[in-house]
Amino acid sequence: MASSVEIMNVRVVCHTEIIPSGSVLLRDGLIDAVSDHPIGGADKVIDGKGESWTLVPGFIDVHIHGADGHDVMDSTNEALTGMARSLPAEGTTSFLATTMTQSSENITRALKNIKKYMGSEPTGRQSEILGIHLEGPFLSKNKAGAQPHDHIIPPSTELFDRWQEESGNQIRLVTLAPERSGGSEFIRHVTGQGVVASIGHSEATFDQVEEAVNAGARHVTHLYNQMSGFHHRDPGVVGAALLNKRLKVEMIVDHVHSRPEAVQLAYHHTKAERTILITDAMRAKCLPEGVYDLGGQQVDVKDGEARLDDGTLAGSVLTLQKAVKNMQQHSELPWEDLVRITSLNAAEQLGFDKRKGKIEEGKDADLVLLDENLEVVMTICNGTIAYQREEG
Repeated sequence: MASSVEIMNVRVVCHTEIIPSGSVLLRDGLIDAVSDHPIGGADKVIDGKGESWTLVPGFIDVHIHGADGHDVMDSTNEALTGMARSLPAEGTTSFLATTMTQSSENITRALKNIKKYMGSEPTGRQSEILGIHLEGPFLSKNKAGAQPHDHIIPPSTELFDRWQEESGNQIRLVTLAPERSGGSEFIRHVTGQGVVASIGHSEATFDQVEEAVNAGARHVTHLYNQMSGFHHRDPGVVGAALLNKRLKVEMIVDHVHSRPEAVQLAYHHTKAERTILITDAMRAKCLPEGVYDLGGQQVDVKDGEARLDDGTLAGSVLTLQKAVKNMQQHSELPWEDLVRITSLNAAEQLGFDKRKGKIEEGKDADLVLLDENLEVVMTICNGTIAYQREEG
């Protein structure tokens, strides 16, 4: 692709304003200029005149296990490359490669593979891996969901440190059940290293969540799913997530994991400032219905749902673009809020907001063009067109 590109005559959703008919100049993988009039001088022009297109920052998925037949736990370059190449079609320009509960050896293998991949990761035409989301094995067996029980263990700072070293310090977020023995100590330990501690797969009480937050936890993994629910005498993890303003909250808005009214209820409390849309997708995303594998378990994908034989939900086949449409259908969010919940909040939470999450000069040229129906027209990763919809 040309080293400089101008996108013009589109609605541009900046952090502090919306330009109704603006232009953005991209140069050498970065945003070079943003204006309310044509800029000029680019090698290539993308003109939205006559179209109802909106330009937003690229989506960031902090919780995704797989896509297009690939899974992070496959521990191959092919798997990570396949995921990274498939995600721009849904507007995702960067993500956390998310592991799951497995044996220590299998997790180690996946972490080493991610480290190797990130050390030589190609740029352009694919999403960028920002690091690792370690989901498990420090979970509650009673809230395991599709996480294999046999490998669930209490939080271990020693094991975490070994994994962090083997990953090349790429673990950015770790999900744990804070009520387990050593939970608060573990949270203080990882947050002291700049890693985000997330409460998930947990049966913690409301008070135990408060203790975890005081220790440094700042995130909640897939709200409502596999966590202690709301009760009027103990509001549990759900109640704490809704009320504690120090927590950012993941939501899988596929209307399978949580019905629309539950999403609306949560958003009423978390609002745009604390909500992060995720997919929690597994390898069947982008593929036909059928039988697939997740951590050695058979998953049946039918009618947009991925379930184990016993009916337990096993991740999703959701795209972030579809999550945005679902969210907008029942919440009617302004553009600034949609940008927050799909990009800026994730960038801030992970410490990448100096590079991503906003359309402004000097930021990475990770952008998504959406039409009036919130369908992806084009996705640009690192200044390169990584996906373009075929018209007609």
